[in-house]
Amino acid sequence: MIIDCHGHFTTVPASFRDWRAKQVLFANDPDKAPSRDGAFVSDDQIRDAIGNGQLKLQRERGSDLTLFSPIAGLMSHHLGNERTSLEWAEVSNDLVYRVTELYPDNFAPVCQLPQSPGVAPANSVAELRRCVEQMGFVGCNLNPDPSGGYWTGKPVTDREWYPLYEALAELDVPAMIHVAASCNPCFHGTGAHYLNADTSVFMQILQSDLFKDFPTLRLVIPHGGGAVPYHWGRYRGMSLEMRERPLEGLLNNIFFDSCVYHQPGVELLTKVIPADNVLFGSEMIGAVRGKDPATGQYFDDTKRYIDACPALSDEDRHKIFEGNARRVYPRLDARLKAQGK
Repeated sequence: MIIDCHGHFTTVPASFRDWRAKQVLFANDPDKAPSRDGAFVSDDQIRDAIGNGQLKLQRERGSDLTLFSPIAGLMSHHLGNERTSLEWAEVSNDLVYRVTELYPDNFAPVCQLPQSPGVAPANSVAELRRCVEQMGFVGCNLNPDPSGGYWTGKPVTDREWYPLYEALAELDVPAMIHVAASCNPCFHGTGAHYLNADTSVFMQILQSDLFKDFPTLRLVIPHGGGAVPYHWGRYRGMSLEMRERPLEGLLNNIFFDSCVYHQPGVELLTKVIPADNVLFGSEMIGAVRGKDPATGQYFDDTKRYIDACPALSDEDRHKIFEGNARRVYPRLDARLKAQGK
């Protein structure tokens, strides 16, 4: 089985995006805010969006199942307020759930958290529990910078985050570190902000004893880990100097996906990071949607890169394509076993 750990509902109907725009516009005027009924998307609309989008490419590219979450860029926790963030998370998560109910063999749900700048992460726990305990979600996306590129909050290792980590550990679900859109003109969203965040969070963790406090907490750092695998020696040296700790100890809790859009990058990722810590991910349909003129293939068809890595054994590929996802996402493993897979 080929499990893609990184997918978003980027093909939502325009009406859903329009509803969000109205919700943000009237965030401070609840009397004029749009009704939740306006965010409704029909089953036929879902089938059209998924069938001509993610499902079509999933079948063409040879993957079987995608961990599916709301659009990362549209999480936009910096917009609106705590009330609108909660409402937006709820309607977005409900929509993703409906996708996975219509296509249970092809998609498994991952939730968005109702984060807002200056609001305690503990306030996201109720929505996390609703999704996991009531609807069978297998993981969540955690935004380390709800301010949208200005980093006004505390690092993810601060104790204010601990109630959320306690819930993640109790529920036995991992979090993918994933920022949303950037409102800082210095940082392009997908080209800078995403990769900056991946790298920054890894460094925050390196400076901390987070996993001593939460030894079972599992975090997936997407987009190939930002700069981390490509400067592994730098981080190894700093870990030894700052914490007197081998960097490899963090690999019990941190995992990287394969959303790196060229062959040399994936080969370096899988050479530096052990196969046990790499999960297949494509972010399809997402950040880079076009074809590479040098190959004629889509940039985000990352399965091709893993298939072509000469140093990977068949056992390594099995781990990256399936085994690691089942291990890192135990609720996914249980879901698949219940389906006889």
